[in-house]
Amino acid sequence: MIALEQGEPEHPWGDGRFMTEAPMLHPTAIVKSSRFGPWTVIGPRSQLLEVDFRDWSYTARDAEIFNADVGKFCNIAAGVRLNPTNHPMERATLHHFTYRSRSHHLADADDSEVFAWRRAHRVVVGPDVWIGHNAIVLPGRRIGTGAAIGAGAIVTKDVPDYMIVAGNPARPIRRRVDEATEAKLKAIAWWDWSPARLRAALPDFRRLDATAFAARYSRPEIVAELPP
Repeated sequence: MIALEQGEPEHPWGDGRFMTEAPMLHPTAIVKSSRFGPWTVIGPRSQLLEVDFRDWSYTARDAEIFNADVGKFCNIAAGVRLNPTNHPMERATLHHFTYRSRSHHLADADDSEVFAWRRAHRVVVGPDVWIGHNAIVLPGRRIGTGAAIGAGAIVTKDVPDYMIVAGNPARPIRRRVDEATEAKLKAIAWWDWSPARLRAALPDFRRLDATAFAARYSRPEIVAELPP
């Protein structure tokens, strides 16, 4: 993992959208206190604060991700929001002058408890997740491995592994794969494979459905043929 701040010149967006092993942050992205794995891409005008963003994951444009852990091979579409900020609704006012008091010249310090609450309620996204356009995942939610979030969904509850959810609030639509295939895919954990192994298996990723892929790569003799 590499710690980066916004728009560092040694990590350009790149020509023709070809990815590089070094993280690629668009020059218009705003990134603070975040870490990135290799082969990651952050799209135009996206904002990230205190995020761990793992290998091969990417955002399209205008994503906002705060206080979150994003697993490997995640697909984050345009306008997605992970962990949008809450206002303390129990107070007499909803305005943020009560916790961003310093910038309003009302106190010498901000309300640290509000920001500590946000840090304690991180969004956690497992590997191989697809989050559709303009979906919102509320604070403290966990998105399971292989899950898919429909466009415009508002996720208020944890999403199980390999579940497709959609709507406001998001509700289960169906499983992506059956339980036996899910167990095999988790055991294979292809998201931890090396680039060389991914390249060797690419024809099977393309031609096989999830059930057939899981069955094939559950066979030790097949995996043994792959490069390390």
